[in-house]
Amino acid sequence: MEPRKILIVEDEEDIASLLEYHFQKAGFRTDKAADGESALRLVESRTPDLIILDLMLPKVDGLDVCKLLRREKKTQNLPIIMLTARGDEVDRVLGLELGADDYVVKPFSPRELILRARAILKRANASDEEREVIQTGAVKIDTGSHKVWVLEEEATLTATEFNLLLTLVRHKGKVLTRDRLLDLVWDYHFDGYARTVDTHIRRLRQKLGNEGSRIETVWGVGYRFRESV
Repeated sequence: MEPRKILIVEDEEDIASLLEYHFQKAGFRTDKAADGESALRLVESRTPDLIILDLMLPKVDGLDVCKLLRREKKTQNLPIIMLTARGDEVDRVLGLELGADDYVVKPFSPRELILRARAILKRANASDEEREVIQTGAVKIDTGSHKVWVLEEEATLTATEFNLLLTLVRHKGKVLTRDRLLDLVWDYHFDGYARTVDTHIRRLRQKLGNEGSRIETVWGVGYRFRESV
């Protein structure tokens, strides 16, 4: 199989080169962009399998790059991992709200970042051999095509949102803690990332419309997918 291609969008050359070295060593192909405009041009000319996207970029910042990519049909499901500074909690949440799949805080471990990338690519490229169509109320999930319909209208979900919904539905009626969801959906668990789950739940509820109310918050514990609205 051809190696997966990672686009590294980072204006600090030392960090970009470090990421390029580690991803290539791990068997990935890489492209680099030092600003948002260049990143958007590269995505248009040779779409990557995943983007490592710094938030603080010249010309077009990372949040705007994420927003623009999610507006286009060609890139609306393109996996994105954000790189953020430790103090940028508001920006991290906003980035997840705009559709980023995950975030990593600087300074970071290249090994951790590669693990995150592999986990997201694994979710985004589920085998057709595992294809299953699940109908629950007005929600229909096709695991082969990674598509979801609500009342026969397709809902556009990122790879992470799709897998979060699928996990909740497959455990319908059971309460899943945030830590358990990190393990099941994100395929990792690092301290301090429970906020990621909350933000993705909020986006998922919005995209499911009335059916989103079936994702019930169990205060102090986690989330549960109910049988009906």
